[in-house]
Amino acid sequence: MITGPAPSLQQSPTTPARWQQLWRDAVRDPAELLALVGLPGLAARVSAGAAAQFPLRVPRGFVARMRRGDPHDPLLRQVLPLDDEDQPAPGYGLDAVGDLAASGGTGVIHKYRGRVLLVATGSCAVHCRYCFRRHYPYAEQTAAAGQWREALDYLAADTGVSEVLLSGGDPLSLATPKLAEFTRALAGLPHVRRLRLHTRLPIVLPERVDAELLAWLSALPQQVVVVVHANHANEIDAPVAASLARLRGAGAHLLNQAVLLRGVNDSVPALADLSEALFAAGTLPYYLHQLDRVAGAAHFEVPDDEARALHGELAARLPGYLVPRLVREVAGAPSKTPL
Repeated sequence: MITGPAPSLQQSPTTPARWQQLWRDAVRDPAELLALVGLPGLAARVSAGAAAQFPLRVPRGFVARMRRGDPHDPLLRQVLPLDDEDQPAPGYGLDAVGDLAASGGTGVIHKYRGRVLLVATGSCAVHCRYCFRRHYPYAEQTAAAGQWREALDYLAADTGVSEVLLSGGDPLSLATPKLAEFTRALAGLPHVRRLRLHTRLPIVLPERVDAELLAWLSALPQQVVVVVHANHANEIDAPVAASLARLRGAGAHLLNQAVLLRGVNDSVPALADLSEALFAAGTLPYYLHQLDRVAGAAHFEVPDDEARALHGELAARLPGYLVPRLVREVAGAPSKTPL
């Protein structure tokens, strides 16, 4: 994700929704973030170049879940632009998963049979340092532009598409009326039976799951799947669990996809705790992704052999339904590749 504009407001400028105000209040200065977590000495490791190319953004509620004074905190590590990002890494590029080669139009990515992904927006409430779309050309590739017309035309022309994925950025960074604009038109395409939302907002900004969003979701004619993104059990506190419960109450099926990250969750206890916390919050651990090899993220990589060993130990520790599938996305492959 790259820095996008603040989500458009549907309310009066003097009365923004609470989530939108919290969005605006996000921490954007690495020095402020380090001061908040009691680590000013870590500033020497912050990369000004990385922060300029892919700016820091993190909601204050997410910062509050970080362990004060711990330079190895797994939540801090996900968002702080360190000098590790400046190290060259062979095999790491700008389009790690072949999104641009699979383009079917503005903001339309069609990789897999029967389902189409729409890059709804480039905006996101948090900028994760390992994001595989951190270099994506959002300025030219946003499906919501032009009242979604190009994306809807593409979907109407292919009756083999039964599922639409809204991704980004984060689709829930769009105001709910903008999302409803799309689904009103989508209702005229009966071959689309499922709507899937890939979103990190219920985790990093749980206030986004408000009454307006829930009313929209509960009225949709399609089956709704919400795929959230949490990588560590410490991300799931009481407000996050409540936001997930509200989504379930609106009829959404909840899945989680995590990324295996060096220094964040690369241990069996961390992965087991994550699965347990997710399931306690009514969310099924679905995917554990190997890192997408995007430029700037090589320091997060866990070698495949180590990843397989961790996954095997996790399977021996937990019931099968709590063990996410270990996969890698390979550009041009017809599906995710199991490891």
